[in-house]
This record gives sequence, structure tokens and C-alpha cells, in this order.
Amino acid sequence: MDTYWRTTEQAARSFGLRVARVEAESVEALRAVRPTVFAGSSAVAVIPDPIFWNRRRDIVALVNAARLPGIYPEREYADDGGLMAYGANTPDNFRRAAGYVDRILKGAKPGDLPIQEPVRFDFVVNLKTTQSLGLTIPPSILARADEVIE
Repeated sequence: MDTYWRTTEQAARSFGLRVARVEAESVEALRAVRPTVFAGSSAVAVIPDPIFWNRRRDIVALVNAARLPGIYPEREYADDGGLMAYGANTPDNFRRAAGYVDRILKGAKPGDLPIQEPVRFDFVVNLKTTQSLGLTIPPSILARADEVIE
């Protein structure tokens, strides 16, 4: 998670943006977070984390309750009401991992198999959330989306 944070912080600084880190390293800590934690913020970016994935509906509800635009790391967040998501296509990654399992079961040594990066990414915009937050997404952004949830 620190790698994602450092990369996000560096990218934000290059655009002249200030970022604040809100941590929740357990389900209990995540449940304790309230919308007021985002006071003074103009947007929220959620970085990939298994705890977040498993509690994504709660996170989306928290960000939406703060009335802030949010971008999330997987399309399922947008499916669950998040404003927009951009990230690796999780089902595609699992399908490709199954190919590795097949090769290992057929005798390949795991250490001999090449490391693969994700190859399929999703950009999803949820127009229902856009409307509920009183936002307008420019047509140029909508045109780039792989899917627009209406």
C-alpha cells in the first residue's frame, strides 16, 4: 500500500495538488471512519487494498455521504455506486492466473514462469452517482469510458 501512496502523492504534487492520507488498516478501523474525515477535501481516490475491496460498499457509501467525487481502483466500486473506477480488470486477471495453475499442474516450475502484468483495464463512470452528487461529467470523459452506468 505504501507504494501506491507514494506514487499517488508524487502524481498529485506534479499537478500542484495536495493529498491527505486516510488510513484504515482493519475492518474495525474502516468502520470508525466518518464522512467528516474528508473535511477540506475536493475529491477522494481509493487505492487498491484487500480490506477496501471486501468493504467497498461501505467505502462508496462513506465517500458519497461526504458528497465528494471519488475514483476507485476496480470497476466493481462503480457497480456499487462509486462515481468512477479505473483499474485492472479483476476477472481477466483471475482467468489468466488459471492458465498459470494449468501450466504448473502440467509440470512447469513456478519460478520459470514469467511475471505478468495486467493487460486489460476498465474505466467505468456511474451517471446515477454523478446526478446524485450534482456533478456533470464532460462528454469527452464519457466517450473514453469502457462503460457508462445509467
